[in-house]
Amino acid sequence: MKVARFVLKIISLCLAAAALTCCIIAYWDKIAAAVRYVGDKLGCKCCRSPEYDDYADWDE
Repeated sequence: MKVARFVLKIISLCLAAAALTCCIIAYWDKIAAAVRYVGDKLGCKCCRSPEYDDYADWDE
């Protein structure tokens, strides 16, 4: 009986981890936007997205 409970605990832990991973993947854009918003409010320069800075001179 103890082995069955242990196996069920392992299975439930794996399912909970999979559900958490799915939620993170599904809401990644909203999580990133919230982190960026908080970073802007705190004045953090590291939270700004520099991915478009490389292409800023292409519009000239």
